[in-house]
Amino acid sequence: MIPVTKPYLPSREKLDRYIDGIYEGQWLTNNGPLVQELTRRLEEYLGIENLLLVSNGTLALQIAYRALGISGSEAPAEAITTPFTFVATASSLKWAGVDPLFVDIDAETWCLDPALVESAITPLTRAIVPVHVFGNACDVEAIDELGRQHGLKVVYDASHAFGITYKGESLLKHGDAATLSFHATKLFHTGEGGAIIFKRKEDLERAKKMINFGITGPESIEEVGINAKMNEFQAAMGLCVLDEMEENLKARAAVWHRYEQALSQILQLQAKPEALDYNYAYFPVVFESEEQAVRVLDTLKENGVLARRYFYPSLENVACLNSQLEQPVSKDIASRILCLPIYAELALEVQSHVSHVIDAELKA
Repeated sequence: MIPVTKPYLPSREKLDRYIDGIYEGQWLTNNGPLVQELTRRLEEYLGIENLLLVSNGTLALQIAYRALGISGSEAPAEAITTPFTFVATASSLKWAGVDPLFVDIDAETWCLDPALVESAITPLTRAIVPVHVFGNACDVEAIDELGRQHGLKVVYDASHAFGITYKGESLLKHGDAATLSFHATKLFHTGEGGAIIFKRKEDLERAKKMINFGITGPESIEEVGINAKMNEFQAAMGLCVLDEMEENLKARAAVWHRYEQALSQILQLQAKPEALDYNYAYFPVVFESEEQAVRVLDTLKENGVLARRYFYPSLENVACLNSQLEQPVSKDIASRILCLPIYAELALEVQSHVSHVIDAELKA
């Protein structure tokens, strides 16, 4: 069976050398030397500052909310976010005591529609949490300006946006914070892991305390904290994956462009701004109807190919998130979308098979 994605596994020989060093030094966690090295190298590679490594991408969001004062108060709070995303974007808010307030998406970019955000702001709104869906840039200028005008924090869920630049600069520089997921299925990964990029150093310093139980010394506790630290084995994997990033990107780009050539005339693709330098992390396509999308999904599976309905359902329809309003564009796109297999090792003949199955099914 051809999976929708596969973890990128770097050189075993290089990984073994890092692990040998961990055994020799016997420093397994608590801001070890490999975590420090990965922090420096990622800041350099991504062209950013104030990066904090954490143990997973969901905790990255939750630490960002608390460090920025969005959560942590007993007073009722809301954050405006998109319903077209992985559930962790919204559930991390809910878990932190902040109600997600869903606002619809743009029909072409599939990102949060800033034109709808202002009318959704209430006295309880503390933040805007947009998502760079599939690595596509939100309208960051408009959203950042809304945050400034209304005194709201802006936290970008940038889980899909590793390495992406917009107008020549890292997309991660926008907002008060941006978060990354380093889950095994992501373009860059540490097995499990994540990161937060803060605009302000003082927010970074507060978050550093939070991820280590609020402890600042042998006999000093300054924050209500949690354990969100990345360990040395995660960092070792990340360093190895980073070493081979350009090779991985080149292979994924070739797969992405072959899909684009084969399918762009018969299916709707995501619209991206010209100033975006993409990372080829996903290849989503939208069909004419939900019936057609489900039929293609089933036919692909019968032919040994796993596609996925990312992101289905639209989150306002998830009962535990307690949303009251339908978001028609998100609901429509979510019902008709499939993400196709994409990873560095995807063979040309396998990819041609995927495209052929889709084309044949559409003509049936």
